[in-house]
Amino acid sequence: MSHVAHWHSPVLRSVRPVVERSRHVSVSAAAVESVASWLAYEELPFPRNLSTAPYDRDEDPDRAIDLIMLVSCLNFAFTDFDTGEKFVVERDGVPLVDTDGMSACIHDALADGVPLLDGSYLAQVSRDDLDRIFRGSITMPLLDERTRILNDVGRVLVDHYAGRFHRFVADCAPAMYAEGDGLLERLVAEFPRFDDVADYHGHRVLFYKLAQLALWSLHGAGLVAIADLDRMSAFADYIVPVALRVMGILDYAPQLEQAITDGELIERDSDQEIEIRANTLHATALLADAVNARRPEHLRVVIPQIDFRLWKHYHPTFWPHHLTVTTMY
Repeated sequence: MSHVAHWHSPVLRSVRPVVERSRHVSVSAAAVESVASWLAYEELPFPRNLSTAPYDRDEDPDRAIDLIMLVSCLNFAFTDFDTGEKFVVERDGVPLVDTDGMSACIHDALADGVPLLDGSYLAQVSRDDLDRIFRGSITMPLLDERTRILNDVGRVLVDHYAGRFHRFVADCAPAMYAEGDGLLERLVAEFPRFDDVADYHGHRVLFYKLAQLALWSLHGAGLVAIADLDRMSAFADYIVPVALRVMGILDYAPQLEQAITDGELIERDSDQEIEIRANTLHATALLADAVNARRPEHLRVVIPQIDFRLWKHYHPTFWPHHLTVTTMY
């Protein structure tokens, strides 16, 4: 195993015991090498403005930070868990799915004067308010949970950061980890919404999907230069495991494979769900190592670039992904 910086991150250290004890999910080292043998020669660009699409770039950096952090709070569960139908909105004849659809709704609400970036508004926003804002092909899933999240986040912002996320960001060290003062460390400590952890047979597992994605988005938008991107993991969601499964890197036990194919719910914090997410993080780190071993030093990538390549290409796929009722991804 490589000993580059990402293997020493708290997230990847925490998933290793899960990988070693997994009974439902495994990683094929041979498939990692096979995929890296061609993936290494793709462009693998550093994406920009991930969380602001389909917005125009806001010239006010403070407002742009507030916007990315708001989207990050709500960036989960866009599929109806009963019907399997996705949340879609249409703008200018173009269907916008999942996060893009939600972002379009936020854009429209801000244009109409709804103060969605203000913590005092978020602290008292109601389910009915959000139902009016997020008009799409289906009712936005988990609206009650989204309301509670925004209420909780809004109260923290009002109580400590004059109601705005950019003040929180400015108050932190511009790194994920900085002896407790890093953006990731403080985000998960001060905003329970981002504290994405699980218990696996008494072992505490850190995933931090949305928290890390928020910081990746801030960095990609040129708003905050995160000093330790090489300690960032992939973002354990629904789509990246599908990409790894199709590529043969992840292998599922027959019972889990059938449950996913049949659209059965995989319970949050079950062994199956934790193992899918943990092995996803482990596999993408292995893949980053294998890709970098084939690239010159000036073209080496960080794990989120591998994540983005997998997510971008497999987000529209019809291959079934696991379904878990959660607000964490």
